[in-house]
Amino acid sequence: MPKGNAGNTYQPYQPPVGGRDLLPLDVVQKRWIEDRLEEVFRRWGYHRIITPTVETMDTLMAGGAIERVEVIELQIGQVGEQRLGLRPELTASIARAAVTRLASVTYPQRLYYNANIFRRSAKGSQGGQQEYHQAGIELLGSSGLMADAEVVLLVADCLKAVSLSDANIVLGEAALTYSLLAPFPEEMCSAVRQNIADLNRVGLETLPLSDELRSRALRLMDLRGNPADVLMTLKNGFDLDEQQQELVSRLQSLIDLLSVRNIPAITLDLSLIRPFDYYTGIVFEVVSNQQRQLLGQGGRYDDLLAVYDTASTTDTRTTDKRGFPGIGFVLNIDQLHQELVPSGELPSETPPSDWLIVPKGKAAAAAALDYAQKARESANLVRVELSLDFTQSADEVRAIARKRNINRIAWISDQGLPEIELVN
Repeated sequence: MPKGNAGNTYQPYQPPVGGRDLLPLDVVQKRWIEDRLEEVFRRWGYHRIITPTVETMDTLMAGGAIERVEVIELQIGQVGEQRLGLRPELTASIARAAVTRLASVTYPQRLYYNANIFRRSAKGSQGGQQEYHQAGIELLGSSGLMADAEVVLLVADCLKAVSLSDANIVLGEAALTYSLLAPFPEEMCSAVRQNIADLNRVGLETLPLSDELRSRALRLMDLRGNPADVLMTLKNGFDLDEQQQELVSRLQSLIDLLSVRNIPAITLDLSLIRPFDYYTGIVFEVVSNQQRQLLGQGGRYDDLLAVYDTASTTDTRTTDKRGFPGIGFVLNIDQLHQELVPSGELPSETPPSDWLIVPKGKAAAAAALDYAQKARESANLVRVELSLDFTQSADEVRAIARKRNINRIAWISDQGLPEIELVN
């Protein structure tokens, strides 16, 4: 038989590699999570934004937030035409929309999204999931301490809404960490950052560094734990310049502001960096305590929106970009679902219908249709099913209703008169 790309036996009419079907119960559980997150977003004053599933490669790659190998590109049109890709994340799309479509609105702008994304494994694996579901927010136009606090408190509120208030928030400061990496030679900085990001102690120890720089790299990787202890180690173990001291002071103010709020435990981790330049201030991850899954991540990106401002390239009178600060986070619905399944918090079955409408023979078909429609027009949601088989006996209809957990049967005569029967 022909083989699939992943080396497995090809099976026709199955989802493509990396895709999967969500059956009704999966959808009910996913919606349970999404509805609670959306309610929190709206309570905090955020408005939903919907951006295209397909973006130009220029948009997806401009911010440096994703590696090209992770983007699923589309083959459309002739060679040389605009290159397109499936969105691997939402922040780039929202940044583009903010600069090109929201230029005249007042700021700050509070936006949220709930969407699917598509991402290929950066390591070239041809198996595994490639479509994911995410919900998140972007707070655009504010760079102060209050904005940072709002976003961290908002993610904590989201965790509480889905009954995961015991998850851990790991907080870092990208600008501070990058500045602490400045003494490393330019040709070694990328490798040092990558090993610190991967918490790869062996990798750091084997890099061709001086004893002083190797010790510094290892101390940087160990700046993780209780916020007060980490900040004390940082102040005592590193010779901080004025700018670094200012960043530490702001980080201390944020931690003080968060510490008096009822939020999940915060771990301060100054080794929390990505191998590329994207975040410019606080960064954070949300990690579950039960399965140690990465449930979400976020941070400040004050340089991103300027990338999408083309005004300076079309107007030779100015070299200024119209970028403005931004901060946001994303929660991974798939990981939240996996985390919540064992907890018993999610619905265990699809909701049953409230009524089964049964015509008493073919002559009652029109009356049954009318009766069912009137029931569906109730001010509150009423789930109504219509019996479609005239040949079923009354006992067979009752058995179906019991199996489907339908509480009421309405037997409809050809005159439209209902006979109500309680089944369950």
